[in-house]
Amino acid sequence: MDPNQKPKTSAKDFFLNLGAIVALGMVAGYLLNLLFTIIDNAYPAIGYNYYGSYSISWPVATLIIFFPVYILLSFLLEKQYKMEPERRGVGVRKWLTYLTLFFAGIAVAGDLVTVIYYFIDGQNLTTGFIMKVLSVLVVALGIFFYYISDVMGKLNSASRKIWAVVASVVIAGSIIWGFSVLGSPATQRLYKYDEAKVNDLTSIDSSIQSFYVTKGALPKSLDELVSSNFYAQIVDSQTQKPYEYEKTGNTTYKLCADFNKATKDATSPNVYARPVGYQSWNHDAGRYCFNQTINSNIYPPVKSAM
Repeated sequence: MDPNQKPKTSAKDFFLNLGAIVALGMVAGYLLNLLFTIIDNAYPAIGYNYYGSYSISWPVATLIIFFPVYILLSFLLEKQYKMEPERRGVGVRKWLTYLTLFFAGIAVAGDLVTVIYYFIDGQNLTTGFIMKVLSVLVVALGIFFYYISDVMGKLNSASRKIWAVVASVVIAGSIIWGFSVLGSPATQRLYKYDEAKVNDLTSIDSSIQSFYVTKGALPKSLDELVSSNFYAQIVDSQTQKPYEYEKTGNTTYKLCADFNKATKDATSPNVYARPVGYQSWNHDAGRYCFNQTINSNIYPPVKSAM
């Protein structure tokens, strides 16, 4: 090939380079997702109300698949460049490399702007916030310096292996940290069951409120609730046993379920929004009952139905 002639982009060049950048984006994005989830759980913000799951299953699964894909595609590209050095100059590679540098640089700048803004604005720089900032900074700087070194021709086979080993250690360490903070996959499954139980109980509670508004009284049982066309999931999907409901007064009742784990953090209660105020769904492990009360000022029964 004429050294003055620019190499043309082939389909192989396009898809290998695009695939590598997409895989890198997935790895960077889900690594930060994983780290943020761990930090939110390990260093919860006081007064932060969270209702949902701290599951790390999706980011971990994504990292396990896409990081090896990125390493493989990078290896294939380097193998091609050793055989055809001129292919390093194809247009698609240059565009994607500089786009990666651009977005990594924007991430670093935005990260630093956020810190300065919080400082000037007098907001608290909590441990969780600082760790999130550092996470973004480390990931973005790592990507930026790797690709700027590549553009400047400072990377060789040995240095690329070092970068790959360091990245592997960071990702593996993050996954291990995640499981140590949030529990093993088996523990995560138990938390998922508990989340489903709380969702079911909030649904039952809402249906009971509607029943009272319509009928002017509490249902005698969950079967009566369902038979009156008020939808509710009354069976625990884990134990396959009905949830417990007990009418304790004209406007009071109990809802009970068997939970696998206690609510993780009392400062971040599971809450279910009502028109006025919040209902806490924090619970201990084992059989736990929620004592509920109908507020007739908020939920007055329909007079015509009384």
